[in-house]
Amino acid sequence: MSNTASPIRLLLVDDHPMVRAGLADTISSEPDMCVAGERDDGAGIVDAFRAARPDVTILDIAMPRVDGIEALEALRAEHPHARVIMLTTLRGDHQMRRALELGAAGFLFKSTVRRDLLDAIRAVHAGRRWIPAEVAQTLVEHLGQPGLSERELVVLACAAGGNGNKQIGAQLGIAEDTVKAHMRTILAKLGAHDRTHAVAIAVKRGILTL
Repeated sequence: MSNTASPIRLLLVDDHPMVRAGLADTISSEPDMCVAGERDDGAGIVDAFRAARPDVTILDIAMPRVDGIEALEALRAEHPHARVIMLTTLRGDHQMRRALELGAAGFLFKSTVRRDLLDAIRAVHAGRRWIPAEVAQTLVEHLGQPGLSERELVVLACAAGGNGNKQIGAQLGIAEDTVKAHMRTILAKLGAHDRTHAVAIAVKRGILTL
């Protein structure tokens, strides 16, 4: 970094204080980076971004109130050029694919963040993407597979709660035969043998969170 170059400004968003502290310690040790702001939740990220004016935002996917996907959508709607790296422990393709659709520039796994953090920040700041090979492989494995509709997601979530077709129909105000039709479509889309298998696949892929 030249003497006149400004450091890369980082906004850190994660609900675990120890994670944020670890990120901040690593970033603060670099002469070309600085922590411009921190948040423990995705709520209010637009205001936090406006206040911190970061060059790169590191955003945890799994947070209890407003998760990283919701926060990313809100942030990119207000600031479409925001450069965001998603931080995650997840290996499923669903949330990763959604994050890419919303404009995420890269991903960091918490298990490898110490190794990859600085390179990822510099790459994304330079306008490149940071897509780990594992993420790329997971996305390719499910490339072209149809996604579940909002109604199908609700039906599957009800099934995951142990409800039968009749109970699901009563909860959603639809006929039992309609529920059965939704379940057939869900099984076909997920390549599942039965509803238990469908729930297991959906959890593994990050489509459902139990």
